[in-house]
Amino acid sequence: MDVYEKITSLAKRRGFLYPSYEIYGGEAGFYDYGPLGILLKNRMEEVWREYYILKEKCYEIATPVITPYALLKASGHVDEFIDEIGTCTRCGLSVKVEELKDDRCPVCGGAVEKGSLNLMFETYIGAKKKEKAFLRPETAQGIFVNFPVLYEFFRKKMPFGVVQVGKGFRNEVSPRQGIIRLREFSMAEAELFFEPDNKTHPRFHEVKDETMHLVSDELDSEMTAGEALQKGIIGNEALAYYMVITKKFLERVGIDTAKLRFRQHKRDEMAHYANDCWDAELYSDRFGWVDCVGIADRSAYDLTAHMTATGTDMRAFRKYDEPRKIKRTAILPKMDALGKTFRGKAKKIADELRKCKISGDTDTVTLNMDGETIELDATFFNVEEVEETLAGEKFVPHVIEPSYGIDRIFYFVLEHNYKEVEKENETYVLITLPPSLAPIKAGVFPLVNKDGLPDIAREIERELRDGGIMAIYDESGSIGRRYARMDEIGTPFCITVDYQTKDDDTVTVRFRDTTEQVRIERGKITEWIKKEMEK
Repeated sequence: MDVYEKITSLAKRRGFLYPSYEIYGGEAGFYDYGPLGILLKNRMEEVWREYYILKEKCYEIATPVITPYALLKASGHVDEFIDEIGTCTRCGLSVKVEELKDDRCPVCGGAVEKGSLNLMFETYIGAKKKEKAFLRPETAQGIFVNFPVLYEFFRKKMPFGVVQVGKGFRNEVSPRQGIIRLREFSMAEAELFFEPDNKTHPRFHEVKDETMHLVSDELDSEMTAGEALQKGIIGNEALAYYMVITKKFLERVGIDTAKLRFRQHKRDEMAHYANDCWDAELYSDRFGWVDCVGIADRSAYDLTAHMTATGTDMRAFRKYDEPRKIKRTAILPKMDALGKTFRGKAKKIADELRKCKISGDTDTVTLNMDGETIELDATFFNVEEVEETLAGEKFVPHVIEPSYGIDRIFYFVLEHNYKEVEKENETYVLITLPPSLAPIKAGVFPLVNKDGLPDIAREIERELRDGGIMAIYDESGSIGRRYARMDEIGTPFCITVDYQTKDDDTVTVRFRDTTEQVRIERGKITEWIKKEMEK
């Protein structure tokens, strides 16, 4: 077995991951998180929140997964979120076009019929199924459509960031890579709003000397964030900053940074909304380099698209240092003439006229209001040059988006920390998770199952849990076997209650990675473990 097969077997056996709906034959592209898996996943998401909410001062929101058709039509996903596919006329297998072998089925060699597939899951809203909708392909759109209220929440100050952690859905053509390619997946996305001409970050100086492995058409080398920015390899400071933050997060949750690189998207693979994008790719012994995080400059694409589709003002306001006087050509409505002809509609027509932008002489203006086309000639307006004093200007913010695939990172945390050691001609598995990330922080054992040792061990387990440390009691098998069970789920500390404990109230603590053992006073064990996890 290769490492992927070993991890998959271990994950199922020890409660990390299970294929979904297995008793019904399973369904490709879906996995369940087991008891230990969800503890590890939740902890990863907590660490992510530490970076983006506590340190970066973002706020989190939660929006529905069911998304109206009109929204995703405006965002471009209806037209652009498409894979070209080939369906075998012999065996019926559907695969992406790039997976075909000499334009034939990669499994049976049969001829294929080519077509296209929108990757979003369709659904409907309402009992009569009149309103078409989709399961969201990303959490980002829920943030973008809330921009006006979020801008108010942040007291109209730029830049600011909003995050969302939740489910996304992608109707993959033929998912065959386990948790690496899912149809329902967990995402953690941050949308960071900047002024278009000021994509700087106030803390960039703290990370400018951090090195990253960068790959593009022109390079494949290590360099600092500052150097990459200076040479124009990374387009702006904010993008470079969040690439470094991504590296720090991945390292914190246990990713081997020797197996991490940042690859710039080629123009022909760029998402329809992206101006620039770098993927954080992680190396797998089976799958090679796999993209797990995308850090994209989405420019003003999304806010502009929703503003165009709905008429909602998605702009922010930038105040000038000093008021500026400008001259412009303006349409001035003639209210008397409008009132006589249009009566109740006059004010609304006048407001629309004032919004019109013109240059030079204009004899007629065409307005589209509430599905009605209104033609106006010079009887209803004057065209004059006016002078205005402006306190500032409106602009559509640009967005930098780090988007994390939590499930893929979860798998790579296991693979990068999977180790095998030989002891007495037996192979033992060790998952060297960072202690703070481990689903179980401590195993508590009685040396023998008599003389009151089990009672003391159970009391210690309860004390640890009461102190906020996830611990489990185990009395089955030899001490060596119990250590091994803890090692293969990543438990960093094992506590053994022995006869000395009854004499001096101390316990033996074994370190997972070194097997070193120390004695600690029972009353100090909770705080001792907390301090060790902070290291």
